[in-house]
Amino acid sequence: MGTRRIVVQGDDRLQKKCRQVTDFNRRLHILLDDMKETLEEAQGAGLAAPQVGVLRRAVIVVDDDETMIELVNPELLAYSGEQTGPEGCLSVPGKWGMVTRPYSVKIRAQDRDGNWFELEREEMTARCLCHEIEHLDGHLYVEHIDHFLSDEELEAYYEEQEGQ
Repeated sequence: MGTRRIVVQGDDRLQKKCRQVTDFNRRLHILLDDMKETLEEAQGAGLAAPQVGVLRRAVIVVDDDETMIELVNPELLAYSGEQTGPEGCLSVPGKWGMVTRPYSVKIRAQDRDGNWFELEREEMTARCLCHEIEHLDGHLYVEHIDHFLSDEELEAYYEEQEGQ
């Protein structure tokens, strides 16, 4: 395993629609393992293959219990509710913006061996799943914001949340 370089906003690969994974082989396993190591080192909540320069439909998301979920060819089946909060991205380092996402989601995906599974998640994990799946279609969270949050705005938001 090894870490990979995270590409940043401005790199054309982040704007391209990724291709379906059709070969569930050693090469895919190495990609997923490298993505996990890269995500862990970056201390992020999720990572999509195009963020490491690979235009395939694969993502890693950190679940509520801190385990990493591998999703290959993920599809959003259903969503409900709404949540708004600050969102950042490893490909837009050091910047945050307020984004509204579904409160809960139901996803269908394949594992590293091609087996289909479904999962339902809420709150932060639902937000992260939506964020990462958007990467696979060439979109960044910055398309959903009207401005980047200043350090003061971000701090004020978290202080308000702690007071509730």
